[in-house]
Amino acid sequence: MKLSRRHFVVGSSALALTAPATIGRAQSDAIKFVSILDLSGGLDIYGAPMAETTKLAIEDINAAGGLLGREVELTLYDAQSTIQFYTQYATQAAAGDKADTVHAGITSASREAIRPTLARFKTLYFYNVQYEGGVCDYNNFCTGSTPAQTVAKVVPYAMEKWGKKVYIVAADYNYGQITAQWMQRFVAENGGETLDVEFFPLDVTNFGPTINKIQTAKPDFVISALVGGAHVSFYRQYAAAGMMQDIPIASTTFGVGNEQKLISAEEGNGILASYGYFEGIDNPVNKAFLERLEAKLGADRPVMNELAIRSYEGAMLWAEAVKAAGTVDREPVIEALRSGLTYEGPSGAVTIDPHTNHCSMNVYIGDLQDQTWNIVESFADQPPADTALVCDLVANPDQSAFLFENGLEAAGIK
Repeated sequence: MKLSRRHFVVGSSALALTAPATIGRAQSDAIKFVSILDLSGGLDIYGAPMAETTKLAIEDINAAGGLLGREVELTLYDAQSTIQFYTQYATQAAAGDKADTVHAGITSASREAIRPTLARFKTLYFYNVQYEGGVCDYNNFCTGSTPAQTVAKVVPYAMEKWGKKVYIVAADYNYGQITAQWMQRFVAENGGETLDVEFFPLDVTNFGPTINKIQTAKPDFVISALVGGAHVSFYRQYAAAGMMQDIPIASTTFGVGNEQKLISAEEGNGILASYGYFEGIDNPVNKAFLERLEAKLGADRPVMNELAIRSYEGAMLWAEAVKAAGTVDREPVIEALRSGLTYEGPSGAVTIDPHTNHCSMNVYIGDLQDQTWNIVESFADQPPADTALVCDLVANPDQSAFLFENGLEAAGIK
């Protein structure tokens, strides 16, 4: 089953290298909001829904009168799943567009390619993606969940449900490598055993040898941190080998690209995941948001996931900070964000933690059945405790680093 692309493409100009899509009427006094996402290439399964909710956020802000009496103008660049384009567009956003804020990046590699550039130009940066934690940067606000909020929940839940022996498969870059370290830590803390860990480049599509290894190792379950369209092949091949019934899967990534719609119900039934958002969250804000989205895009709208919702909520957090600051100037907006600012969004209350510039948030465990996530457990107001182990921007606001770049042990955690 293929995801519909009808509502994912934001215009032919957005897919061109040199011509961004600009939403809204261009005017000299418009507030400039730049988004850089992967709208094509192997990571578009994440970027396309994020682009839709970013557009919706800017439309909502402008429909309410804009900010400070000014329209917000959205420029949306397609990085085409290529790091080179991220660096090019980040420079363009900061130096050429003179953006008031940039919301950008999906992979950790893309974030680290642009974060220093935006800090150097003093352009306020939001990274609205669930990730491995460890960014400590006064200029950078990370709104997505981190392992202490989600991996720490799904690992013990899966171990209680299925058993103590675990096999880990993960993407071969910072996110997968560091998240795998967190997985091993949480498995050990809960009295379990990690039988093996394997890493795969993003373009790998053949998982037959690994599936044979898993069959031989006989773990109680597999936990996956695979990433991107190519890695969806793992779940298809795993199900085709008849493995789902004997050795189930928990994941820290499955679903944030709506992968549950790319495979059949039978191939995905029973997968567990934990995120800061699932569509089934029962609150009035979420219900109203989904109704508005469906009215705008139709019944075949993209399923909302954490990345898409955080893109919306990240834009709204920034907008609330601009209102509180009474200006779009970077320093007053940062101060407003770090004042304990809370936004009540579709996922629930999201609050900026001033020590880390990350969010405290509600966290949920989902059980996939018939291509729909059923929430089986929820946890209120979870702090970014992993990043707080290494980052204190209250005590040292001059920090600007990715402190887990060389792993947890190098950061003094493992």
